[in-house]
Amino acid sequence: MEENNLVIIFTITLFIVVLTMIFIYAVFIKKKTTLLIEQKEKDLRFEKELATSQVEMKEQTLNYMGQELHDDLGQKLSVVRLRQNQLITKLKGPEKEDLTELNELLGECIQDIRNLSKTLITEQIIHFGLAESIEREVHRIKKLKLLKIEFITQKQDIDISPKHGLILFRIVQESINNILKHSKAKNVSIQMEDDCEKLHISISDNGKGFDTSMIQDGSGLKNMELRAKLIHAELSIHSELNKGTQTLITYHKNLL
Repeated sequence: MEENNLVIIFTITLFIVVLTMIFIYAVFIKKKTTLLIEQKEKDLRFEKELATSQVEMKEQTLNYMGQELHDDLGQKLSVVRLRQNQLITKLKGPEKEDLTELNELLGECIQDIRNLSKTLITEQIIHFGLAESIEREVHRIKKLKLLKIEFITQKQDIDISPKHGLILFRIVQESINNILKHSKAKNVSIQMEDDCEKLHISISDNGKGFDTSMIQDGSGLKNMELRAKLIHAELSIHSELNKGTQTLITYHKNLL
């Protein structure tokens, strides 16, 4: 009788242990599946934002480079061609024919530059890196002569992935655009400090400032926050009315 009781107790105990293990395994599998799904969704959001940033960069690079080619180089060549036309009217014989041929070739070059300016797309971040891309953006803003802007950095070679560099650049670019559109600032300073673990970017202006509690979904500032979260960067914006705004970006190199 005791043996039967022992067998029954052992069987029940074994059954409970097996059920407990199955339950723990099921919970583990469910949690693991949930984490995998969340990671997949996060990766998809990151890739979507990256693709959006790349398209934006391509469009802006196209516009900038196209404008430079068309307005600067194209204009200079047009002046050269105009001077050639003036000289052609003063020449006779073979010299006039030779200069006319050169004039037609120059006209083709001008047209080629115009066509190129409409189709040129450059992967700026991958080619130049984050620091030089910011320098180029600052140079572009300086040419507008709307405000004084400076970029201060001790290092040119920033050791981060081009994909994350692209999103960081888009955050900086968005901040600059907000300053140009809304701040009425006269001075802007961008500083970048790099160490083994973190990259710090500070963007300061002396504009009219704003109430940071009034940031709404869909605004440029909200877009900056969403982009920062995708690469686990910290974004903080400090602003006071009539005292300017400071945007701080901290990128953790070892988190991803």
